[in-house]
Amino acid sequence: QVIRSEGTEGVKFRLSGKGVDQDPKGIFRINEMNGDVSVTRTLDREAIANYELEVEVVDVNGNTVDGPVRLDVSVIDQNDNRPMFKEGPYVGHVMEGSATGTTVMRMAAFDADDPSTDNALLRYNILKQTPTKPSPNMFYIDPEKGDIVTVVSPALLDRETMESPKYELVIEAKDMGGMDVGLTGTATATILIDDKNDHAPEFTKKEFQATVKEGVTGVIVNLTVGDRDDPATPAWRAVYSIINGNPGQSFEIHTNPQTNEGMLSVVKPLDYEISAFHTLLIKVENEDPLIPDIAYGPSSTATVQITVEDVNEGPVFHPNPMTVTKQENIPVGSVVLTVNATDPDTLQHQTIRYSVYKDPAGWLEINPTNGTVGTTAVLDRESPFVQNNVYTALFLAIDSGNPPATGTGTLHITLEDVNDNVPSLYPTLAKVCDDAKDLRVVVLGASDKDLHPNTDPFKFELSKQSGPEKLWRINRLNNTHAQVILLQNLKKANYNIPISVTDSGKPPLTNTTELRLQVCTCKKSKMDCSASDALHISLTLILLSLLSLFCKSF
Repeated sequence: QVIRSEGTEGVKFRLSGKGVDQDPKGIFRINEMNGDVSVTRTLDREAIANYELEVEVVDVNGNTVDGPVRLDVSVIDQNDNRPMFKEGPYVGHVMEGSATGTTVMRMAAFDADDPSTDNALLRYNILKQTPTKPSPNMFYIDPEKGDIVTVVSPALLDRETMESPKYELVIEAKDMGGMDVGLTGTATATILIDDKNDHAPEFTKKEFQATVKEGVTGVIVNLTVGDRDDPATPAWRAVYSIINGNPGQSFEIHTNPQTNEGMLSVVKPLDYEISAFHTLLIKVENEDPLIPDIAYGPSSTATVQITVEDVNEGPVFHPNPMTVTKQENIPVGSVVLTVNATDPDTLQHQTIRYSVYKDPAGWLEINPTNGTVGTTAVLDRESPFVQNNVYTALFLAIDSGNPPATGTGTLHITLEDVNDNVPSLYPTLAKVCDDAKDLRVVVLGASDKDLHPNTDPFKFELSKQSGPEKLWRINRLNNTHAQVILLQNLKKANYNIPISVTDSGKPPLTNTTELRLQVCTCKKSKMDCSASDALHISLTLILLSLLSLFCKSF
């Protein structure tokens, strides 16, 4: 009630402010005559805890006579809000074997009531634990702080012996300081017992057996282990190592990521003739180190007995490839070399026979018993089957096993050049006008399939010219070229000019070639050779080419 000491005759009270004529409007009202202030509906402290109003006295015309005076209204809290857990889900982790009293997590609830009153004074309690083994009271919650801690001994907090590594606690928060009249709210806390590496991996067997054929690589055996730690964690994943019996690094072992087995592989082919048995000592560990009071024991090592099976291996040529140097044109039946192949299967006492595998030019044969390679044809360095002066052939060595095994040997024959090719002349046709002023008819070139020094410099010569007059001459330009020059203009006709060219070999070889010279009529830059007379002159060829062939045969 608002009281005015001067009385209220002829005046009235007026109320204003938030909750009266300002939003939220109409919550409070005042009796204009006696000043009683009242509420029109239920108040909610959690919405608005305080209202600041003003009261004034006005006359009949509404003019202010007294005031305004401030009127503060405080809403007294009632316990009408339950505690709430707003930050879920609540998940905590604790390492297995942790000491008693280890803090796992904190639960925090919220109460919308006045924090300065017991209406918001919370206390925490564990209502239920699932599962209840190995103890129904594995955890304790601080009633004031909400901290959840372990209350069992480290031995009971053993992940591998638990029914489940996950516990669910129903947590209750009660206001009014936990009194019976208090309101409550609940939430579920999930606690996961984390694994630590407190169990060493152990092989399922002390000894494993494997069999592998010699010359073969790949996985030969899978080694199995057991580990009681949490699968797919570093405390469970296995790391294998070969600690003895692998001096040649012929074996490797890797972990199968799906099964955790050790995959033992041969990475370098084994040789039965060197060793038919191998014994490996394998050790297994975890990616994570073991905890200090746990150690790897005898079951963390195992022996692998490997038996190597004999395989009929093909003979091996020594050396391979084989190289030899021979002159071309050596007589048919000449010995090139004797090949040598041995059988790696020294314990089987097998025989070896030889055969030709690839002989592109068909020049060679091999004795099937002793491996002597001979010629069946003339070796020609200029053959298209010879590349960079080297002829290549392949031979087989076949043992007497069942089934027989084969080895391949490569023979490279380097052929030395012999002067066995006469030089050739080009071009063999030339044309000239019958009234030409430049009588240099053509530049001739010479080539030879042989190698230096059996090629250039070449010697160019004209065969002896018949008749009273000489009609042309030849001039040497360099080691490989010469020029034919007319000594006078000739009548329109076809002329054959015998030209001999000789190489620089020892002995030299000569080839005589006829150069066909067409003398044509030339008018207005057009050359007409179609009406040339029949052969006007033909010089007798000197039979030097026959002489060359004769020399070649000797």
